[in-house]
Parts: sequence; structure tokens; C-alpha cells
Amino acid sequence: MFDELNKYKNNNHFFFSADQSLASVCNTPKNICGVYVVFALTRGKVVLVYIGSSGKMQKDGKIRIRKGGLYDRIVNGKQFDGPRRISWPDKMKAENIEALDIYWYDTFNNKTLDIPAYIEAKLLQKHFEVTGFLPEWNEEF
Repeated sequence: MFDELNKYKNNNHFFFSADQSLASVCNTPKNICGVYVVFALTRGKVVLVYIGSSGKMQKDGKIRIRKGGLYDRIVNGKQFDGPRRISWPDKMKAENIEALDIYWYDTFNNKTLDIPAYIEAKLLQKHFEVTGFLPEWNEEF
């Protein structure tokens, strides 16, 4: 669904289950910004549940990378009334999610200059066009 992500060469993914430490399994660098896409694995099904980003474009054209980068956004960013390292395991247990498969992409570097929020918006728009709604964990945009 998201072929445009293929251009980002600095990318990877990791699996996370509710009994693991998100900080331990997250392989995202702490000095980059970009987007992340979260898939839930439940009873043999894979469902896209969340699209997020980290990194802000400044007026002078420079990117402001959050302290701890995309890693910190994934691990410590707030969602469901708490930091993800706590709220995601709780949500996974409540929804009987076996694991999350989290893909991340460095969108702003010396080879690509794509503003993370712009790419996040494009991905959400594409998801909306295909399904008619946002991913379940994206409450608004």
C-alpha cells in the first residue's frame, strides 16, 4: 500500500510483544527523524493500526530532531494516556494482540529531505482513500 516508503534506504522494523520491554526491542536510531508504521498481529491477521512521525521542520529549513530521535518518539511518546512503553502493552492485552510489527523510516537526511509530518500525512491520506477511515489507533489528524 505504501510503495513511496521504498525510497528511504535507512529503515528497519522490529517485533514487540506485551511481555517485552519496548525500549529493549526498539532498534530505531536515536539521532534520526521520520515516520513509523505499526501493524498488529492477531489470530493470524495483520492489520495496520497506527502511523506516526517525529521531527519538526523549522522556519530556517533545518529539521529539529526530538531528543532521543525517532526511537524516543516510539518508546516514550504519549498515546492512550501514557507513554507507549506502558500503554502499548496494556492496549495489546485488552485487544488480544499477539505482537506489533513496527516499521520505521528515516525521511530527512543527506539523501532525502522529506518532512516527517508531510510523509505521515501522505500515508494517512492513502490509507483513508483505500479504507475510508484512519488506522484504529490514530484518533485524529
